Amino acid sequence: MRTKVTNFDELTAEIARLKVQKKEQEAFLLNQYDLLKNKIEKPVRIANMVLNRVPGVSTVKGLISGIGQVTNKNNKADWLTKTLQLGLPLVLNRTLLKNAGWLKKGLVLLGSETVASQVNQSKVSSIIDKITSFIKPKKKKKKKAEIVDVVVETPAIPPNHPPMITAEESVQDNAYGIPKDSEAY
Repeated sequence: MRTKVTNFDELTAEIARLKVQKKEQEAFLLNQYDLLKNKIEKPVRIANMVLNRVPGVSTVKGLISGIGQVTNKNNKADWLTKTLQLGLPLVLNRTLLKNAGWLKKGLVLLGSETVASQVNQSKVSSIIDKITSFIKPKKKKKKKAEIVDVVVETPAIPPNHPPMITAEESVQDNAYGIPKDSEAY
């Protein structure tokens, strides 16, 4: 219902009326949702009771939930896995399963999704590395060069030079690890 608002008081009254109407509609919709949920809940409960009494149904449920866990366990999958999980069913539907029935399509697509979840970027790169190492020509071994005896002369120590010490010996008595001959000591 639209009314003409001519002044500020009418505007505030109309806003208050619309807020009350909004609250009433929200309460009504929430009530209707609860009623619908209760109506649907009862038949589902009865169907679950009947299915629990039938032998073998729990096995099928476990099998289906097991497949779901295998396909959904990799929430942190890399881009390649996610792409394969989305793209493989589409490619199979358009090529190999064009004239197949719904049951065959469902089983093959479920299996392809499971296989796609097992494929990740590191597995593909390791396979590619193996193939390239097989194809790559092997380097020819160079002939070993003859070993030549080389005499290394040690430089003579000047006569007025302090005795030479190793790095370990220079910090041996010092708790801070500063060499004895350093300027900071």
